[in-house]
Amino acid sequence: MAELLRVEGLKSGYGEAVVVQGVDLALAQGASLALLGRNGTGKTTLLNTLVGATRRHAGRIVLDGVDITNLPSHRRAAAGIGWVPQERNIFKSLTVHENLTAVARPGPWTVERAYEMFPRLAERRANLGSNLSGGEQQMLAVARALVLNPKLLLLDEPLEGLAPIIVEELLRSIARVVRDEGMSAIIVEQNPKMILPITRHAVVLDRGAVVHEAASEVLLRDPATLERWLSVAKH
Repeated sequence: MAELLRVEGLKSGYGEAVVVQGVDLALAQGASLALLGRNGTGKTTLLNTLVGATRRHAGRIVLDGVDITNLPSHRRAAAGIGWVPQERNIFKSLTVHENLTAVARPGPWTVERAYEMFPRLAERRANLGSNLSGGEQQMLAVARALVLNPKLLLLDEPLEGLAPIIVEELLRSIARVVRDEGMSAIIVEQNPKMILPITRHAVVLDRGAVVHEAASEVLLRDPATLERWLSVAKH
């Protein structure tokens, strides 16, 4: 498969503080990557750097053959990056339908297809974003990213703090998008056993650097590595 994303020698952080320490990674078209690591290891900072929301100290980012290293955030979005941050960033003063139609771009992911993916949103299409539950807001955030029809989807802990029934529903939807339909994605998640089954590759960060890379299915069957870097119990 053709390469979609290449990150070379990336160092970034906030102000003078360097959090991401010389990261190299590549992602093929249609591939999915689980970005793992304990709290504070630089996972969110790496995603924020890809979308242009941090200070870059070194390195470069190439998306689909185009060097986006120096592009502002809005131009990176236009180049094909869809981002679901931890804060969700939905428009709380707009309805569900307005949230989707305000950002939708031409492509296979239409607003109606997003409703088919998330029936809860279809039922609440006239509700304001502020009137949605946390789980429904997360579904809306993911749906908003999809209707942008991005080349690369970035999900930052999309399952965090949600009720188990919502986690199951959202995980099925994410699996459909990245595993069954082949959307390229990088997913940050605290629970590796939840996200490794639906991704193709995995990268583990520690202190802002890549310390382990493997196929997701290989890492899932490697309890020693999971315990070492992610404090996942072997039993």
